Amino acid sequence: MFSENLKTLRRQKGFSQEELAARLHVVRQTVPKWEKGQSVPDAGTLIRLAEELEVSVSELLGEKIENEQAASDVAQQLARINEQLAIKNRRARRIWKAIGIILAVIVLMNIIGIVLFNAFQPSGGNIDIPEVSEQLIEKAYFHSSWL
Repeated sequence: MFSENLKTLRRQKGFSQEELAARLHVVRQTVPKWEKGQSVPDAGTLIRLAEELEVSVSELLGEKIENEQAASDVAQQLARINEQLAIKNRRARRIWKAIGIILAVIVLMNIIGIVLFNAFQPSGGNIDIPEVSEQLIEKAYFHSSWL
């Protein structure tokens, strides 16, 4: 309901999405998100939005609010919805970050495995486990002596 009212009122006033965003001091992408119902403004921004569009907050929300307590309830509800959207976005970012780290570790482990396999592979093609283990220990000791 809010998103439809916002789009209609903005067009009636002749504002572009960018112009309305500039008047409200929000980023350009914010107004389209409101109009698509992907997010909602916080209480302070909602009041400024109603002032810019020259309507009451209740008209903007599409509800008839009978008293001051009901207006407060709507503001609290908007704050809760906004917080839930923020939590959802944070979770998504954490998940993608974890996936990226896991993929990077897998790729790194594969590269290290390929390098070690090629570095310690005998010329005959047969791998001698004791010889490879001895070479690994020698190289590890050599590199740790630099520390």
